[in-house]
Amino acid sequence: MKKLNSMLTIIAVTTGLLLIGGCKNEQSTTSGAPAASQSSTSQQNEHAPASVTPGSYEDWCEEHQVPESQCAQCNPKLIAAFKATGDWCNEHGLPESQCRLCNPELKIQRPPKPQGAK
Repeated sequence: MKKLNSMLTIIAVTTGLLLIGGCKNEQSTTSGAPAASQSSTSQQNEHAPASVTPGSYEDWCEEHQVPESQCAQCNPKLIAAFKATGDWCNEHGLPESQCRLCNPELKIQRPPKPQGAK
C-alpha cells in the first residue's frame, strides 16, 4: 500500500510539473552533463509532446523506455519529487522504481495502443 501511495504521489507531482514546464526534450547523462545533441527529427520521435495524457500510450520516452511524464533523465525538474518520496537511486542517478541496474528484473511496459489508433 505504501508503494502505491508513493507512486500516486509521484504521478500527481510529475503531472503538475509537466503542466507547468513540460518536457523540453533536454537530454542529459546520469551525471547531469548534456548528452550529444541529436537531430530535431530524432528527438521528436523519441519524446512525447507535453500535451499527452500521463499514463497513456503516447506518454512514452523511447530513449529511456519509461513514461515521458516520469522521465527524470529528460526532465530534471522531476528529480526533487522522486527524492521527496524516497524513490531515488543515488548510485545511478535515476528513480529507484526505474533503475534497471539495481533491479534487473524490473519491467516497465508501455501502455497498449488504443483500439483503432494508427
